[in-house]
Amino acid sequence: MAVGKEKLIENLKRVQDNIAAAAQRIGRDPARITLVAVTKAAELEDIQNLIELGVLDIGENRVQQLTSRAAAIADWLDKQGIATENRPRWHMIGHLQRNKVKNVLPIAHLIHSVDTLRLAEEIDKRAEQIGKVADILLQVNCSLEPQKFGVAVGAAASLAEQICTLKNIRLLGLMTMAPLVDDPEKARPAFVRLRELFEEMRNEKIGGNDFRHLSMGMTQDYQVAIEEGATIVRIGTALFQ
Repeated sequence: MAVGKEKLIENLKRVQDNIAAAAQRIGRDPARITLVAVTKAAELEDIQNLIELGVLDIGENRVQQLTSRAAAIADWLDKQGIATENRPRWHMIGHLQRNKVKNVLPIAHLIHSVDTLRLAEEIDKRAEQIGKVADILLQVNCSLEPQKFGVAVGAAASLAEQICTLKNIRLLGLMTMAPLVDDPEKARPAFVRLRELFEEMRNEKIGGNDFRHLSMGMTQDYQVAIEEGATIVRIGTALFQ
């Protein structure tokens, strides 16, 4: 069931205010933080309303949902006559299998969840076939939870260096998922570790000037993530409930 435009406006304002407050607490510019609306539990009507409200970064966890929704939204925008610059940027934020890369690449503005060289090589190969340079983030398992995807912290820099040799990939930064905890402060150590790793890799010039993003923080902990340097936050529940 759709949340409705009025409720969405209210939720969006609360999230944007929280982002601004968290950024200002540590002297950061809120405009440099990207809100990715995670729409896995949202209705198509909610996504349309969100786009009309100016939120154009949309994240999906599953390939099938990403492709079907991107097609439905593109059809809706075509009928509205909406210009290209006002169309959504789709983010693949969930685990990506190599056999699904070909479906994601033509659609995804940014793939957040690259965590193996084999996956990166498949993205590189498919990107070359369609004449594209694919923008990706390296997913790192900073929470040390065995059920979570992501390269180990100690192996991340080496993997990033290997990925940077691939001609049809641009490594823009790092992503992590913190533990699901009631107290957002308990998520802070994972964000601190990712930021430290990010700074170490920047100092080693891995990724060059393109290497600038930290995708971390969800509904329960995005304010803490911003305090620790997030440039991209992935928000679903706070918008759509």
